[in-house]
Amino acid sequence: MRDHRRTTRREAGMRRRTGMTEPHPGAGSAVNLTVALAFGIALLAAFSSFAGISGGHFSPAVTIGAAAAGRLPWRDVLPYVLAQVVGAVIATTALIVVGLFGPERWLERVQDAGFASTGWGTLSPGGFGMPAVIVIEVVLTVLLVLVFLSVTHPERRTAAGGVAIGLTFAAVQFVAIPVAGGAANPARSIATAIYGGLDPLAQLWVFLVFPAVAAAAIGVAYRALFDGTVQLSERESDRGESPVSRP
Repeated sequence: MRDHRRTTRREAGMRRRTGMTEPHPGAGSAVNLTVALAFGIALLAAFSSFAGISGGHFSPAVTIGAAAAGRLPWRDVLPYVLAQVVGAVIATTALIVVGLFGPERWLERVQDAGFASTGWGTLSPGGFGMPAVIVIEVVLTVLLVLVFLSVTHPERRTAAGGVAIGLTFAAVQFVAIPVAGGAANPARSIATAIYGGLDPLAQLWVFLVFPAVAAAAIGVAYRALFDGTVQLSERESDRGESPVSRP
């Protein structure tokens, strides 16, 4: 059964790469753009609704980055992450329920193809290997967390912060989908891997470890590079000094 699923995924990946299932060469990009925009708009709506309540993280990577930047106590990270994973699993389970009432064998085919799980090799829509996936995870996680920390800064926040976050997340997904099936959200990777079979579960560690490390690194860097500058400027202002006028 496992060999059958691997064969199915390999064939599905080959069809995507050769365009055999696409009505014209640009169809794959159009679908990816549509999916990415849907993710971005959904995150924009969710952030606008819950930012004032919980901070509007919706990704363990963002939560870890916020904690590393000093925006969130580390003791709150685990409850946040658990809530995000539970929410992602509930949403994925809802898709399973919808699939139960879909076309004949639709759910079986989707699960055989990995249930949109993130991964490399046969799980990668473009057939990319693990090194490429790692690079994508790190770079896009850093980008997403950096934008989040910038637009939600207590003293530099902007009213259009939700739009910036939503558009960034859409761009992240548009770049990541052809390479890894998605990126920058370990909760999403966990939820789809649960229903995707053994291969997605075996590859899941990459989508947990590297986003977490990247998020922590950019959180620490942001605090040192930007928050430190703000704190220094405030102290100089209190003394009546200007950073520009210093020798």
